[in-house]
Amino acid sequence: MPVITARLWTSVERQRAEMNPTPRVRIQVANDADINPTGDYVVYWMTANRRLTYNFALQRAIGIATEVDKPLIVFEALRCGYEWASDRLHRFVFQGMAEHRAALAGSGIAYYAWAETKRGEGRELLKTLASKACAIVSDDFPCFFLPRMMKAVAPRLEVRFELVDSNGIYPMRATDREFTRAHSFRRHLQKELRPYLIEMPDEDPIAHAKQLPQATIPADVLAKWPEASDELLTATPAVLSTLPIDHSVVAASFDGGQSSAADVLDRFMNSRLSRYADGRNSPDDEVASGLSPYLHFGHISAHEIFQRVVERDGWDLGRLREKPNGSRDGWWGMSTEAESFLDELITWRELGYNMCHLRDDYDQFESLPEWAQKTMSEHAGDHRPELYSLEELETAATDDDIWNAAQRQLVHEGRMHNYLRMLWGKKIYQWSPTPQDALQNMIHLNNKYAVDGRNPNSYSGIFWVLGRYDRAWGPERPIFGKLRYMTSDSTRRKLKMKSYLARYSEFASGE
Repeated sequence: MPVITARLWTSVERQRAEMNPTPRVRIQVANDADINPTGDYVVYWMTANRRLTYNFALQRAIGIATEVDKPLIVFEALRCGYEWASDRLHRFVFQGMAEHRAALAGSGIAYYAWAETKRGEGRELLKTLASKACAIVSDDFPCFFLPRMMKAVAPRLEVRFELVDSNGIYPMRATDREFTRAHSFRRHLQKELRPYLIEMPDEDPIAHAKQLPQATIPADVLAKWPEASDELLTATPAVLSTLPIDHSVVAASFDGGQSSAADVLDRFMNSRLSRYADGRNSPDDEVASGLSPYLHFGHISAHEIFQRVVERDGWDLGRLREKPNGSRDGWWGMSTEAESFLDELITWRELGYNMCHLRDDYDQFESLPEWAQKTMSEHAGDHRPELYSLEELETAATDDDIWNAAQRQLVHEGRMHNYLRMLWGKKIYQWSPTPQDALQNMIHLNNKYAVDGRNPNSYSGIFWVLGRYDRAWGPERPIFGKLRYMTSDSTRRKLKMKSYLARYSEFASGE
């Protein structure tokens, strides 16, 4: 069988000029309105999949525009009133918006970048755009404030409003089963994933929009809601200081946007993936992909990453094992390091999307397994030798040098070593008066500082600390009960981290 790449799939499976249809399972019609063929344009409201490549939502919008022979407007906006809004998150998004403006200049597609400078000033903007539209297409993202926003917007629009899932390899609506363990989800994927490995989004959907009529943003819209200026999209500290967001959370140590995401992917494929299986847990061995922030903001697609791994291993569908067994190793028929990485990219990442899609209470303590809630309740009164306030945690003012290093990395860089995230959470649980306090502290610190926070995958990691996707462990211990137990001493013995600790001790005392 042929190697699965979007490029080969385009030439072999699709011998025609038009774009392939977006798979129906990825499309949700969010209201009862019809497509209005007499409208002036189609709008793609870019909210979660902030990219121009490998994007089923953009592909769907172009498909509708082609069907009704109308122009396309790509509308990308950024509010300032969302929780944890900061220089760090705004800059990351603005960098992507600046790239989109440059990439779409002269394409025939109108790119409308809009940024809120005062809370609430964008009210009625989308409705006004929709009043002259044939249809509105947006991103189907199951987390943070986006589902609530889409639910509120849908009945107010008088034209067709569609949400398109371009989050991962396995469509969220391909199953209505909630998975509580990675093993069971992995086994399910091994049964059901095969057809979705072929349904790749177009690498360059913009290429199929060249025949569309020239698009312009309505003058009355621009008069009331002017485009974000080029200066604003530079996202310098001086520019960001004019916005009503948290300026204490400064820019991350890495840039946003599709070009930065592509550079990070190249670095991972060329120098890190070969060491991934054995070195991913070691803080001194920098082999993590670094792709999580870009996946969260949609600056890169899981499909593009998957394609690169496929090309690297020269893989084809014939290597898949026929019988699913839920094992992390061997099903793909790829190299050990590739299989290890794909288990993170697909199994663990999309397990979180499954939870957030099917449960509105994914971020609530009550969503934890009954056994976990029970054991924490039974040990709620256990003596805790140390208790740290949120302020002490935020400033890394604990007596644990490993934990402090991880927290400093989070605060100063906007990311944390993947293995140390688990220890970080376990220690916060141990140092908090109640499990509920621990959960709220983890959510706040992660969502405030991590560029990849506010994401299904980050909620999976936080709730794993308290028993989600895990099982009861023995022996039963004080404070932890039957929760999985981790200590800094055992981490120090298991992992190479001398250089890591030295690096982040330099950030002590605000340096």
